[in-house]
Amino acid sequence: MQEYKIFLKKIGILGITTILVSFNQLILLPILTQSLSILEYGVWVQYTITITIVPAIAVLGLPYTMVRFLSPHKSREEIQEVFYSLGFTVVLGSLLMAIIFMLSATFLAKNLFNGNLFVAMFLPLSLFLNGLTLLFFDFFRTFQEMKRYSLFSFIQAYLVVFLVAALVFKGYGINGAIIGLIISQLILIIAMYIPILRKIGFKIPLFSNLKEYLNFGLPTIPTNLSFWILDITDRYLIGLFLGLSFVSYYSAAYLLGNLISIIMSPFYTLLLPNLALYHAQGRIQKIKTLINYSLKLFLIIAIPLFFLLSVLSLPILKVLSNPEIAFGGYFITPILALGGVFFGLYGIMSQVIILEKKTRITGNIWIICAVSNLLMDITFGFFWGIIGIALTSLAVYIFAFIISLYYSLNYIRLELYPWFLIKSILTGFLMCIIIIILNPHKPLDIVLTAILGLSLYYLVLWKLGGIQEKELIFVKSFFEDIQYSLKQLIYRLKI
Repeated sequence: MQEYKIFLKKIGILGITTILVSFNQLILLPILTQSLSILEYGVWVQYTITITIVPAIAVLGLPYTMVRFLSPHKSREEIQEVFYSLGFTVVLGSLLMAIIFMLSATFLAKNLFNGNLFVAMFLPLSLFLNGLTLLFFDFFRTFQEMKRYSLFSFIQAYLVVFLVAALVFKGYGINGAIIGLIISQLILIIAMYIPILRKIGFKIPLFSNLKEYLNFGLPTIPTNLSFWILDITDRYLIGLFLGLSFVSYYSAAYLLGNLISIIMSPFYTLLLPNLALYHAQGRIQKIKTLINYSLKLFLIIAIPLFFLLSVLSLPILKVLSNPEIAFGGYFITPILALGGVFFGLYGIMSQVIILEKKTRITGNIWIICAVSNLLMDITFGFFWGIIGIALTSLAVYIFAFIISLYYSLNYIRLELYPWFLIKSILTGFLMCIIIIILNPHKPLDIVLTAILGLSLYYLVLWKLGGIQEKELIFVKSFFEDIQYSLKQLIYRLKI
């Protein structure tokens, strides 16, 4: 029980950080939408999508490989060899990808960035820097240095907000926003590498076992490539066929719906290092318990958030953006949010497949998803616009969930909690009815209504037996530990 308490504590710290980090997009949304034109905001969306997805392909799956293989290692020499073998390979892959995008700058400017060559020329630098960022974040993830991981996540999020906002308000427009983003990337990389260098030093690697690492990491490229294709076919096709205005409508709604996927992030970050350690120790029962516990905890958070975002989408978007963007996309938030629930479940279940080194399975899942998404986007997007594209995203996430569930059951017995799901969904509908009756519009009213709705949800769910008494005691103890850790952190920062 103590091990799960420690795991839950780390989930809580990382979860709080993730929530705070996710607010940076909500802060940037009104800054950008009210300071830039809709077309310029569309350029920002295309740029940030590209620097998020492309580096995940360029790094050859090696940062993720580090988490799987380096977690059980303890000696400084072993850590140095693995980290720098992977690191130098990541640098090479990122550099090659940056060169390709540099040579394609004119084409990209014309087709993705509304003719803005300045933005296209700086894109390769952002891609290269993000490759290093992925590597450094996964180093802290591997050794479960969650406080440091959380600190750098927070710095990354709000340094971007500060620099982008400062340059945009100075009148530099979309070009200033891009420069602010790149400066924040440079500062973050330097700040992250300093503690890594202090911990393990520097070494020219021998690249031993690189073949084994590539055999594990390369099959994850189809997965990463498929995520890229999913986003391309969603945003890029909307931009090509419907115009950048519709990219803005879709992206604002996507920002809300994606909050559920963000909740999955702490589980994704922490599960594999813990599971890899248990696997190396032969503690299979611990693996089963941790996976099942994570599934229920995710659902307890994700289900009420889905209902909340669905019913409050329009008023939230009107506050955060402008009426044109709000009315242009609020109706697809429930579809995207439901997709986020299934994607979150996939993200937890797929850790079992990855633990068994069956990365080709996840790669094949997302190859099928990518091809299907492309075909359905063209078809349904043509007939139903952004609603059709949102439904396509939901369909592929459901497919990924079903297939990952099938393969995961071959390795571990998963609890699906049917009665808990029924009680949760019924309670969610009750919460929606209350919120619709209150009909909030002002920012404070929206916040208070959301708090009231969630409080009602958890109270009713507890009374229906969806949350057990022992789970409440466990969570209470967990929050006491979190409170103590935060106080200690604040005290150290003051010193």
